[in-house]
Amino acid sequence: MYKPPFDITKKMLNLSILITEKIGRITSYNSLKRMPVLRRNNKIKSIHSSLAIEANSLSLSQVRDVIDGKIVIGPQKEIQEVKNAYKAYSMFSDFDGYNEKDLLKAHSILTYLTCEESGKYRNHGEGVFDGSKVIFVAPPEDLVPTLMKDLFAWLRNDDETPILIKSCIFHYEFVFIHPFGDGNGRIARLWQNILLSKWNPIFEYIPIETYIQKYQTDYYEKIANCHKNGNSNEFIEFMLKMINATLDEILISVEKESKNISDQVNKLLEVMEPDIPYSANQLMERLGIKTKETLRASYLNEAIQNGLIRMTLPDKPNSKNQKYIK
Repeated sequence: MYKPPFDITKKMLNLSILITEKIGRITSYNSLKRMPVLRRNNKIKSIHSSLAIEANSLSLSQVRDVIDGKIVIGPQKEIQEVKNAYKAYSMFSDFDGYNEKDLLKAHSILTYLTCEESGKYRNHGEGVFDGSKVIFVAPPEDLVPTLMKDLFAWLRNDDETPILIKSCIFHYEFVFIHPFGDGNGRIARLWQNILLSKWNPIFEYIPIETYIQKYQTDYYEKIANCHKNGNSNEFIEFMLKMINATLDEILISVEKESKNISDQVNKLLEVMEPDIPYSANQLMERLGIKTKETLRASYLNEAIQNGLIRMTLPDKPNSKNQKYIK
């Protein structure tokens, strides 16, 4: 069986321990699961940063406006890229990170109306250029199907490499193979997140791409060094550093958000299952309170104002048919 060339270093293991500890702290806050505004903002940051790395010129606010369905003045291809990325990032749970067909499907979504070979491996040679200078030549197109099949076989069958490290290896190997005519970087970053989210669902809302964008020069430098060195060690260490730094930022946001939420609202969120509408009476029964006035004043109003729950009939807040969804 094919095995990508890499070594697990002490630095990788230390970073993996730090990352695992920080994920535990975020989960202990029970935070991102019940902070839809923060979750959505992080997803938009991921999309903006991943596209910006590929020279999409739309600002974060413009990306947000496109996602919100507002009219944005800008290059139509770049606007379409935002729509495509939002759809792909909204389908995390639909993709199996270990399934090659799902990756092709994700590519067809990410490159819809922007790429002639959408959802198909390239049928031509590819290289990376610095001006007129060739700095990397990808494997020949006729080898791509076999290389991708081998990569996914390793991904499924290697039970020894921790998923944190394995997802970084996949990211690098995918970029090395460069299997598509367009969208390779976007797919590589999306797919690493999908692999990590299967290990811990919280990764769906961790915008690793924002730190990759901040250190974009280093990102490409590490990839180039790995091409020269014949293994992915430098890139693995770099990506683990990016994940660790992103989690530091998330912890600050989560702690701030958690402090702003009252004990009553936390209790309300604990008794509600996601995406299930509850009537006021059902919530009162679950909370053990007797009046709708108490429910509104001490629980619902704050939760609604902070975007933690929403009304099914926002235009009729006092309707007898009103229900509430987390």
